[in-house]
Amino acid sequence: MMQGSTSLSPTAPRHFLMTSRRHADSLHEEFPGLRDVLFVGFNQNYSSFVCGTESGIKVYSCGSLEQKICRVSSGEGFGIVEILLNSSIFALVGGGKNPFYSPKAVMLYNDKEYRFFGELAFRSPVRAVKLQPNFIVVALEFKVYVYSFETLKVLHQYETLSNIKGLCATASTGVLVCPGQRTGQVKVERFSAKTGFEIQAHETSLACLALNSNGSLLATASTKGTLINIFRTNDGTKLQELRRGTHPADIFSMAFSANSQLLVLSGSNGTVHIFRIQANVIEEPRRTEGTALVSSGSASDLFRAGSMLLSSVAATAGSSFSFVKGVMSKYLISDRSLCQFRLPSGSRATVGFGPNKNTIIILCTDGSLYECLFDPVKGGPCQLQNHFSFA
Repeated sequence: MMQGSTSLSPTAPRHFLMTSRRHADSLHEEFPGLRDVLFVGFNQNYSSFVCGTESGIKVYSCGSLEQKICRVSSGEGFGIVEILLNSSIFALVGGGKNPFYSPKAVMLYNDKEYRFFGELAFRSPVRAVKLQPNFIVVALEFKVYVYSFETLKVLHQYETLSNIKGLCATASTGVLVCPGQRTGQVKVERFSAKTGFEIQAHETSLACLALNSNGSLLATASTKGTLINIFRTNDGTKLQELRRGTHPADIFSMAFSANSQLLVLSGSNGTVHIFRIQANVIEEPRRTEGTALVSSGSASDLFRAGSMLLSSVAATAGSSFSFVKGVMSKYLISDRSLCQFRLPSGSRATVGFGPNKNTIIILCTDGSLYECLFDPVKGGPCQLQNHFSFA
């Protein structure tokens, strides 16, 4: 098929062996490859998570942590598994040593009817798929396609820089973000408003993107991984800068809380961080009297007050202080994480906020799940609540 072509009646791969939670554990002996995790991810509202392996797919509830679906193939793998909310609709991409279907195609599957009902075929491997009730987004290395869910026809297509990771994020309100055509640039598309623009988010290449639930806020991380930027998607205004640390790290995953007041992220250093999204960073403190700058007493206000004081000192000290001013000013206005959790293994992790109050869920590619409790007021280390193997 041609690049971006569709088929409404694809030639289906071999059928899944339908299984129930009751005897799913016995499948590990019959299909040992089921433990080889190729993909983990959450649904759109973080109420469920999915797992793709060398021999099947699984779906778990994030609230009860119970297995909802287990579908096993005869030794064929799934490199990408996306589920639409809590429905029976999946987007599947083959992967692993023996792909279930071509890694260059997205297969649309209805688990309730046990049938494949659509195919999106391409000339190059699919890097990511995002499902929303009205549209489907498919990311290739150099292009992002947007399809109508109803007709499977192409609605939009965008050129990107090399995007091996398949970076893109969507919101049901019709917002899409993906890499632009320049290093560190993010393309923002708002379908309902029929507007689009670019944000120069970082000087180095992008490593991770995330939108909040209504698509109004965007979080970006670069390959350096020390700073995370928060932008407003209606006009590209930068609202806040978060500091993960001083040493570089690869950011694997980021997610906003349901109320958009918190952001959680995971990285290659093995630590999961939770940040508070500050409402008062939208408007910078007014440079009036010194006492007014620190009246609120919050850490971020103190940082900004220190930054302004440093700028004032630098102005009187002359240009010899300009380099220190630039470095220290940027450091002072970056907000540190509120809570942290150290993973016992160095596994790659996907993170999200759980439906249970003040919890995060961490999904690792070694098949481990960690549910942790955090204190949104005092902060500090997260407390492990549950840990088990889901693959």
